[in-house]
Amino acid sequence: MVVSEGTKKGVLSTINKIAEAFEERDLDKMMSLFSSDEDVIVIGTGADEKRVGKSEARSLFKRDWSQSEASSIDYNWKSISAEGKFAWAAIEATVYARIGSREIHLPSRLTIIMKKSGKEWLIVHWHASLPASGQETGEAWPMTIPVVSELK
Repeated sequence: MVVSEGTKKGVLSTINKIAEAFEERDLDKMMSLFSSDEDVIVIGTGADEKRVGKSEARSLFKRDWSQSEASSIDYNWKSISAEGKFAWAAIEATVYARIGSREIHLPSRLTIIMKKSGKEWLIVHWHASLPASGQETGEAWPMTIPVVSELK
């Protein structure tokens, strides 16, 4: 799908502000990137990380940052598409965090859906995931994760 330069620029601006807010650990800045719609959804990588509404989304970012001393996101690949007042981005990124004496580097995937509001592109849906461990390159299924059991 062909995306106009203006749309691409606006969506990239929001994506770049996400990385800034994440590294600065600025909740107000992060939440300013979200739509005020009551049904904003944020799905994180943890089993309990499903939030509906802006205040619940805020609590998730607050928890993330309270459990680490530093964090940042580097974008490795981005794909942006749009139709009308909606745009979506698929992103491969590396998320870095310092937790105590450990530094973690998480290969991550983000899908972000945005809605145009005035001149801004605001997030209405955010889904973060980690590629399945235990799934070898070229294989369709992860076979060495705890939910896989042998048939008897």
